[in-house]
Amino acid sequence: MYNFLISTASDFNSLRAEMSCGHAVTPDSLTQWCRSQLDEGNHKFRCPAVLEGTKLCNKPWSYQEVRRLADLSVDEMEYFEQKMASLSVSEYCEVQSCPKCKTTVERKDLSNLCVQCVICTADQKKTYQFCWQCQKEWKGSGPRSDRCSNNGCINRDLQLLKKCKDVSLPQVKGVTSCPSIRACPVCGMKVEHNRMYCKNVTCPRCRLTFCFVCLKPKSECCKSSSPYRICPSGVAPRQTCIPVWRK
Repeated sequence: MYNFLISTASDFNSLRAEMSCGHAVTPDSLTQWCRSQLDEGNHKFRCPAVLEGTKLCNKPWSYQEVRRLADLSVDEMEYFEQKMASLSVSEYCEVQSCPKCKTTVERKDLSNLCVQCVICTADQKKTYQFCWQCQKEWKGSGPRSDRCSNNGCINRDLQLLKKCKDVSLPQVKGVTSCPSIRACPVCGMKVEHNRMYCKNVTCPRCRLTFCFVCLKPKSECCKSSSPYRICPSGVAPRQTCIPVWRK
C-alpha cells in the first residue's frame, strides 16, 4: 500500500487504516488531511494519493468512513460536523444572520445587497432591510450590487483580491508572480492556491476547475498550454469585480 499522507519518520511505525479506495493512511494523517480540506472550503473528502505521474486517486471517502478510521475525538467530530454543515449550506445558497434579530436569512438575489428580514419586518410592522455587505440597516436607494449608502460599506472580498500578496507557483514554469487569491470565474468564491502541483484549482462551491494563472476554465486553457507551464496569455491581472453566480 502507498501511504500518501506520511509526513514524519515516526509515521512509518504507526498503524495504518485501509480506506475504501484501497490506499492506507495513519489516523493522525487522515485527520490532518481532512481538516485541511475543511479549512480550504471542501466538505467532500477525496483520496489524494498519486497513482501515475500527476493523476490522483480522487475516490470519495464518506464522513462515516473518515470518522471511524481517523478515530476522531468528540471535539473533532463536533468541529467536522459543524464545518461540513456550514459548507454544505453555502454550496447551494448564501445565508447569514440578520444584524438585528440574529435569525438566519437567505439572500436569493446574489446581485442585490439589499435584503429584507421577514422576522424584523413582522415584529416592527414595517419593512426592515439590511445591507448584506456591511451588516447595517439599509441606507439609500436599492437594489444595488456594489454598496449601500452607509459610511465604510466596502466589499472586503474585492479589497482582498486587490491587495493580496503575490506568490510564485514553484512547479509551474514561468509563473514567478501571481495574485495569491482569485475569485472563481463562475460563482465568485475566493480560492487560494496551495502552491503545490499544477496551476489548475477546483472551486469548492461550484466545482469548476479553472486555471489560477489565466482564469480560464481548465478545458479551455489546456488546449494551448501545459498544466505546468505559464499560459500563452500570461498571468491574468488582479480581478476588479467579483462574478455573480447565476445558478
